[in-house]
Amino acid sequence: MAWTDDPTPRESAAGSPHRSGRLPRPAGMHSRHHRGGHAHGPGGRGPTEIPLHHDLMAANDQHAEAIRSLLGGHRIFAVNLMSSPGSGKTALLEATLAAVGSRLRVAVIEGDIETCADADRLAPFGIQVVQVNTAPFGGDCHLAAPLVESAVDKLDLRALDVLIVENVGNLVCPAEFDIGEDAKVVLLSVTEGEDKPLKYPLMFHEAALALVTKTDLLPHLDVDTDLIRANMRRVNPALQVMFLSSRTGEGLDAWLSWLADGVARKKAH
Repeated sequence: MAWTDDPTPRESAAGSPHRSGRLPRPAGMHSRHHRGGHAHGPGGRGPTEIPLHHDLMAANDQHAEAIRSLLGGHRIFAVNLMSSPGSGKTALLEATLAAVGSRLRVAVIEGDIETCADADRLAPFGIQVVQVNTAPFGGDCHLAAPLVESAVDKLDLRALDVLIVENVGNLVCPAEFDIGEDAKVVLLSVTEGEDKPLKYPLMFHEAALALVTKTDLLPHLDVDTDLIRANMRRVNPALQVMFLSSRTGEGLDAWLSWLADGVARKKAH
């Protein structure tokens, strides 16, 4: 069954504007490391720093810890799946669900600015799916923890082993926000080129696993897969890298084993 979490900008599904996921953000503030705005001090003598972004991120992190604690209590392994648009996140989920069958009980939170297209693709697998659209909150290019928390509230956590959050397609912003996950996973399709980890390093730095997708297209491309791996490791030497094709199934077993290992560790913990 698929649900849509699409409340009005004035009130979230939980009935609280603070939980709506729309963290008020000054225009132009897109980095976790941004130091906030400035205002003139008394009498206009010099600037006074206003640490707005610090406070907003602290509020987000409080919600993330609440999610982590809740999922931890149910021994649910949570994955934050991130990438640029079109790298194959939903196709990977379709292949994953088809392969795991009943071995792992999986739920998915789908994040997009508009439409329920991705949730509709996953609904036939009979899993719990919650679609989250950020358009009512200004069209954010990421999912923040309060909005994920409202989606988690719709799930039957007693029936889950794995929760996968398919974040909004963006190669930068989603990596800045803790959403209570156990691991961040970044996808990079072979069509995006070897240089993306160096141009957009934050997501690769924060991720525990990188999946290089659409390898079935390699015969038609001039792409150096060794260079892709090397550039990822330049950003994050500890990053685990896998190559796979959701279309052919090549490399999918390694990804499924990684998921199963995460579940086993969470259950043991």
